Amino acid sequence: MTKNALITGISGQDGLYLGELLISKGYQVFGLVRDVESVTSNKVTEALAGARLLSGDLTDYGSLREAVEESQPHEIYNLGAMSFVGDSWNQASLTTDVTAKGVLNLLEATRHYSKSSNADVRFYQASSSEMFGHAATSPQDETTAFWPRSPYGVAKVFGHHMTVNYRESYGLHASSGILFNHESPRRGERFVTKKIAKAVARISLGLQKGLVLGNLETRRDWGFAGDYVNAMWQMLQSDEASDFVIATGKAHSLRDFVTTAFSVVGIQAWEPMVTLDPALTRPADIQVLVGDSSKAKEALGWEPNVNFEELVTMMVEAEVERARGEISP
Repeated sequence: MTKNALITGISGQDGLYLGELLISKGYQVFGLVRDVESVTSNKVTEALAGARLLSGDLTDYGSLREAVEESQPHEIYNLGAMSFVGDSWNQASLTTDVTAKGVLNLLEATRHYSKSSNADVRFYQASSSEMFGHAATSPQDETTAFWPRSPYGVAKVFGHHMTVNYRESYGLHASSGILFNHESPRRGERFVTKKIAKAVARISLGLQKGLVLGNLETRRDWGFAGDYVNAMWQMLQSDEASDFVIATGKAHSLRDFVTTAFSVVGIQAWEPMVTLDPALTRPADIQVLVGDSSKAKEALGWEPNVNFEELVTMMVEAEVERARGEISP
């Protein structure tokens, strides 16, 4: 039997990798977008042949009900959010509407569809390591208390707890993946890892002179997005819904990321090319986040396949190829 899957946030890196994974497994994939005629939507359908796009918005409950009814999903993956953490201080209200209340809207739409159609719909919520924030213990696992340090993190905590509540109150097969930082060549332009990879590639080809960054000592647990979407899918194949930390278990500083990125293009003495600007630091930054995914390994058999050096290399090489296209005759 062909399964149907509805993905919100399908145009992001996770949505594209997840869509590819599900299509390879024979799913009919539906993606929720605000405008099915947009340039972004066209890029999604080009990348995901056979995917069907539906119009909808996480802030509009009615559109979510319609999308769920039309797609008749066996699985729903809620990846949609105001995902750029830095913007959440300036757009706290919008972040709350989309990233927090949007989860509630989709859970309600899922619950009503499940009840009216007597369908066993499985729900995945994209939780975030940003929920841990200024965590009292390290590494962080499923039992670590949340202490978010941004409006984005606060909104994600709401969505996470609401998902748990619907699982416990209504018996919905609803799981949350508490994903630590995960990157890829598909990362959005505004994320610092993409900014670094792109700048390093352009510097190596003489297209750019320098790179401006904020706090180089911030440490994160970075993995490959392609590995992490496998964990999402595995959660919804499990007989019992639960919450899982998905991480590599290894923390690296932003300085490590920069050093590794420059080494990919053969540059060792990179310091003169990088300027530090305090204005790029966050109002309440998190110094270290590193996850313990032992539960996912034991219950799901999940482990990351791509290590830190391979990830950075993958991103820089993709940007070098793109940059060379700018200078090709």
